[in-house]
Amino acid sequence: MSESDGAKRDNPPVAEGDVRPRPKKKKRPKRSWARRWLPRFAVVLLGAIVAAALALVLLLRHYESDLPALGDLRGYNPPQVTRVLARDGTTLGEIFVERRTLVSIQAVPDVMKKAVLAAEDARFYEHAGLNYLGMLRALAHNVTSPGSLQGGSTITQQVIKNVLLTPERTFSRKAKEALLARQIEQTLTKDEILELYLNHIYFGHGRYGIEEASRYYFGKSVTELKLAEAAMLAGVVKGPSIYSPRVNRTRAMSRRKFVLDQMAQKNFAPLDQVEAARNEPIVLAPETEASSDLAPEVVDEVKKKLTELVGPGAERGGFTVTTTIDANLQSVARASVRKNLDDYAARHKLVAPLKKAKGDPKPADDLPKSVHQSVHAEVVSADDEKGVLTVRIGKQTAAVDIKNIRENPKKLKPSEFAEIGKTVRVTILNLPDHNDGEGGGKPTAPSSPTPLHARLELGPQSALVAVDVKTREILALVGSYEALRGGLDRATRAARQPGSTFKPLTYGYAIQTRTMTPATLLQTDPTSVSGYKPGLLAADESAAKKPKRMREALAKSINVAAVWTISRVGPANVAKFAAAHGITSKLGSDLSLALGSYEVTPREMVNVYATWAAGGEYRAPLLITKIVGPNGVEVSLPERAAPKRVMEQADAYILTSLLTSVVQDGTGQRAKALNRPIAGKTGTSNRAKDAWFVGFSTDLACAVWTGFDDNTPLGAGESGAAAALPAFVEWMRAAHKDRPVQNFVEPPGVVRKKIDPETGLLAYEGEETTIDEVFLSGTEPVDVASPDAGADGGDEDAGAPSEAGAESPLPTLDPSDAGVTPNEPPPF
Repeated sequence: MSESDGAKRDNPPVAEGDVRPRPKKKKRPKRSWARRWLPRFAVVLLGAIVAAALALVLLLRHYESDLPALGDLRGYNPPQVTRVLARDGTTLGEIFVERRTLVSIQAVPDVMKKAVLAAEDARFYEHAGLNYLGMLRALAHNVTSPGSLQGGSTITQQVIKNVLLTPERTFSRKAKEALLARQIEQTLTKDEILELYLNHIYFGHGRYGIEEASRYYFGKSVTELKLAEAAMLAGVVKGPSIYSPRVNRTRAMSRRKFVLDQMAQKNFAPLDQVEAARNEPIVLAPETEASSDLAPEVVDEVKKKLTELVGPGAERGGFTVTTTIDANLQSVARASVRKNLDDYAARHKLVAPLKKAKGDPKPADDLPKSVHQSVHAEVVSADDEKGVLTVRIGKQTAAVDIKNIRENPKKLKPSEFAEIGKTVRVTILNLPDHNDGEGGGKPTAPSSPTPLHARLELGPQSALVAVDVKTREILALVGSYEALRGGLDRATRAARQPGSTFKPLTYGYAIQTRTMTPATLLQTDPTSVSGYKPGLLAADESAAKKPKRMREALAKSINVAAVWTISRVGPANVAKFAAAHGITSKLGSDLSLALGSYEVTPREMVNVYATWAAGGEYRAPLLITKIVGPNGVEVSLPERAAPKRVMEQADAYILTSLLTSVVQDGTGQRAKALNRPIAGKTGTSNRAKDAWFVGFSTDLACAVWTGFDDNTPLGAGESGAAAALPAFVEWMRAAHKDRPVQNFVEPPGVVRKKIDPETGLLAYEGEETTIDEVFLSGTEPVDVASPDAGADGGDEDAGAPSEAGAESPLPTLDPSDAGVTPNEPPPF
């Protein structure tokens, strides 16, 4: 049968007129939407995933190419604190860019490590750098609470963010952080990562790292922390400005409780210990001010020396520098200087409240030509709210801040501090900007004048430096009243005229060369000096013209006698003699050298006198004894020069003997209050611009200088005895508190003779007014005075060495001061 036949049978022909309905065609079943589109969506999704994966790979490759090297962590060397220590380990001051001290993870106690882990990343030792559960939890929190964001970062991620990257919140930084987290975990051990973290994190108040935080908050090393203290520090990390106990104790306590609770839950600490720690009060160490360094002058010098020795590495810090400074004596030195200057201010009525007086100087008519120059100004107004005075200098006005100044010990308000119209001395700190007309232009005033500022400078400044006679180690160094870092160290860098403190160098040279002895009669008539010009020595012209023995001349500080002596021995020779004693400042070779007309520093002068105290042996002063670098390796210091003898022991003893007369009978008698043998000399430069005292005992030497930085005279009645010697006595009294009284030891080569005080010759038989004098052996007088000797004023050569040479004796000491019986030779 054909196909057509089958078709007919299936669909028989319809007769014409047949109205039977035709059969309906069968519909194909429809395919569901899912069956039609799911495969297409799957293909698109797969393509998107592949594209996203490819994009992610490319993106990661991009970020990987820009990742910092992990070697930066291996060689982790952040800025650290350089500590400057006194000889006993007391901190004198610190030098830092960031206040940080690195500690090894082995030095950090378990209680501190576990407290930090409990607060920041309890699963730190379990995860591989990324805490996925924590990240998801933080994400959920941030979505539901957008106002309170959580980071979900592990300690590893925090190390990366703070050490290698930046703290900015960007996808780029997060991507790099995730990549680096895995790399670091594969490169460093967990302990190494935790060590980086603990040394780098910020704890507030300028302190970085766990060691500095421990020192600041609790005054101890991290190795000494207890559980409650460790939990407190761990709690601060989350937000130092919020949870620091110095900012808010309540919040700090709450945060500490949270950390302790976490430690209990994680079994990081026994429950009984946690409970005890919860109940402990917060006990903080006293907070110290950065400006209250014990010895800023020493710290500044150490900083300079470190740069010389190690170069730019000094700026990274981490050094520990041990000095020769005695912390207690340094504190006494500062207090002595301040008391001395406060007493000066009281004498001259420079302490507030300041009232107008008839003798007030006239205010300056114009500003000085340069900054840091002092002028007199008139007080024109006071602003109590700002704490400033306004002063007038010519047509200009300047603001003067009177907060925390030494002239205002009662903390008076500006309106109470000085009366309007009062003249005060100020230092100009800045000058107005203007076109001064250089290049032919017309001078013009600035469109918006710069406010002028000035600093009150009512009183002088002072310096004190003290050394150990035997070792020449510097025990105290003070260069100002204020003790400010970066200030002028007048003990080291301010060269000033030493006045009569230089005279012993002239007499010492005369003794050493056997030219003169302590009994030599020195001329006191100015006209006896070769090349004398009237008025040159006006201060001595009214004095008696009678010759004086060297001992008397030095004790009474007679200028003509010193000038006459240097004219005989030669100024150039004395200058060389001074250089041998360590004077490096430039000295001239003229007669004024005897009077200390050439500038030197207190540091130079104290070592000159220490040389005599040490029996004529010169040695350079020492300040730094040890430097240990950040790696624990000691830095090599320049080899210290060997001592050298610049005077024989007997020569130095004779000069020391002369200087004791200054204290016993001369201008330095205030030092007798120390009740022990003291040798020294006062010094006052022309018009009392400088006041000095330099002296020594058997153990210690000390120099004090007082004066204005701009050479303003100290005023009527001021001298070395009044404006410098009191500070010397204060310091020496404290420094000798536990030291036995010792006499200057008389060396071989010294002889004692009884002499006639008027002529310096040997006493005649039966003379009742004799005195004992010391001489170098072979230089003692050989001639005997006659009973009527001295009636004509004496011979200028009397008491001078004979052909064999000669010298003179020490004055008899007060038995109550020296501890000797009458008629015995005085001890030294």
